[in-house]
Amino acid sequence: MTQQGQTTAACHLYQGWIEANPTHPLLFAALFNLSVIQGDLGDVTGGIKSLQRVIEVNPDFVGAYINLGRFFERAQQADKALQIWYTGINRPLPMTGQSVIHAITALKQIARVHMDREEPEQAEQALSRCLGLSPSEDDALEQFLALRMREWRRPVLTQIEALDGKAMLKRFHPLSVAAFTDDPLLQLASAHGYVRRLLNNSGPLPRESDRRDAPIDLKGRRIRVGYLSSDLRDHAIGYLMAEFLELQERADFEVFAYFTGAAPTSAMTTRIQDAVEHWVDIRTLGDDAAAARIAADGLDILVDVNGHTRDARLGVFARRPAPIQVNWLGFPGTMASSFHHYVIADPWIIPEGSESYFSEKVLRLPCYQPNDRKRVVGEPTTRAERGLPDDKFVFCSFNALHKITAFTLDRWIAILKAVPNSVMWMLDCSAQAKRELAQRFEANGIEASRLIYAPKLANPLHLARYPLADLFLDALPYGAHTTASDALWMGVPVLTLSGRSFASRVCGSLVRSAGLPDLVVNDPQAYVARAIELANDPAALAEIKARLAAGRDSCALFDQELLVRSIGDLYRSMIADYQAGTMPEPDLRNLESYLNAGIAHDHEGVEISWVPDYEEAYRVRLAEIDRRDPLEADSRLWPHATSLLRRSGASR
Repeated sequence: MTQQGQTTAACHLYQGWIEANPTHPLLFAALFNLSVIQGDLGDVTGGIKSLQRVIEVNPDFVGAYINLGRFFERAQQADKALQIWYTGINRPLPMTGQSVIHAITALKQIARVHMDREEPEQAEQALSRCLGLSPSEDDALEQFLALRMREWRRPVLTQIEALDGKAMLKRFHPLSVAAFTDDPLLQLASAHGYVRRLLNNSGPLPRESDRRDAPIDLKGRRIRVGYLSSDLRDHAIGYLMAEFLELQERADFEVFAYFTGAAPTSAMTTRIQDAVEHWVDIRTLGDDAAAARIAADGLDILVDVNGHTRDARLGVFARRPAPIQVNWLGFPGTMASSFHHYVIADPWIIPEGSESYFSEKVLRLPCYQPNDRKRVVGEPTTRAERGLPDDKFVFCSFNALHKITAFTLDRWIAILKAVPNSVMWMLDCSAQAKRELAQRFEANGIEASRLIYAPKLANPLHLARYPLADLFLDALPYGAHTTASDALWMGVPVLTLSGRSFASRVCGSLVRSAGLPDLVVNDPQAYVARAIELANDPAALAEIKARLAAGRDSCALFDQELLVRSIGDLYRSMIADYQAGTMPEPDLRNLESYLNAGIAHDHEGVEISWVPDYEEAYRVRLAEIDRRDPLEADSRLWPHATSLLRRSGASR
């Protein structure tokens, strides 16, 4: 009946059976099924009553606790939801696989609600308990590690029963790895492992939408390029791309946008919808249907503007609905997939000689990041209005807290010690994170009162408060991206330290493109020294600000016409590659071995950015792996096994 749409009749049938069978051994099952139908009908009160009776009849049936908690959530009673979930998992349960599965589900629900309520300690406890039951729960591990980074719990990697730090790092989400360590080879290998895990769980891929060999004949038509993203809205990506999409060359390009994010209700989404010729909302489509829709549009180039970020649709790209697929802007690193052909960067972000850290072919713009020169800025504000002292030097960093490693924080502590008449202005964070930061600062002789927190504001108001800062201090390894270009647009100099990885070099690219190459340094000592120097030299800082203001309308960072022409040229070069049969093929060989080599380093004890023999250290570890299980040659650090074994001094 339910399958045929007769939901109300099915509900009555269950109710009749339950009334007639009050002592039946499967009464609990009938009540549970009735509650599911009541939920479908929107009868929350009825569903709660049915599940409460299930628990009375069979208190060991944990599935009832899970669904009852969900009903309480729907009724806006989160406290009761948590109470019933805790009751379910704290019962002495029978030792069955189903009981463990139910307990894991309940713990994930508990963690989610605690995170929504900004109760990180309780959320971490629930996730830790979940991983203790089942260390293979990737989603729980991703949330656990991301939570520890966001709440500034150090060390990030910790022991949970059978799950140690190296095992955790091996399954770190690629976006978290980018913020955790400046190790581009580990980032590559980690991303590849993530892609494999994700796709291995999705079953066989259909071929109907596969256009990897589709001909590209441009006679009588324009190049069809599509941008797929969940962030073409009131989001950093939306702010970056809006003017770029408005300016893209319509004479040569037919532009599609495929939206996968939250309900598109913002003014920014409307602006982007107006900027493109074809706006296609694929939020409700599964990967098969979304890929089929894109394939039907006959794209030549599909650009992934999510990468490994929230609400990404990797499965759509895996189905290859376009002959050319590109990684740009959404994710600061390599996709490490077999179906992304190009990554777009610039000469600073991926310098010559660093191409082997990427699975895609590297193509370069003059400056990698688009920007919106039409961004709305609120009314000017004062330091007093924002809780800042008028008589102190204000360092700021509006990077999210998960980007702030212990190494970065120690550099800031050194700077504040040397500039006693200064404060550090940061984005607001949880009470727990503030306690962790205060403890770190006070242990190093810095009063916690010198940390000032900026509450979240609407973007125009956030932009308006930037000029209250004297100098923006960037983080490593995941530096300021949109945040940096916002600061530079508002006239605030940004001091940055460039490392090896993509995420660690974006800010350097932006600062250089804004005409301030002297604020891009290459070692920690220079970073600390330059910050101290500028804080103590008002004339030098004023000269930098004047230079920044004078060049704002002509510098490469904000020259959107240059960007549009340049990316158009890159798209044409991709088409030429395809038509000539010279499309790049990602080299994914040995990446599991690179992953094992990368996790061997103590990333929280030794900042890998400044290890001078970085690649040689990998070669030595690869040689050790090769002795146990011979590796095939690859295009990175293992091109010829025998010669490398000799060079490393290893033998079989």
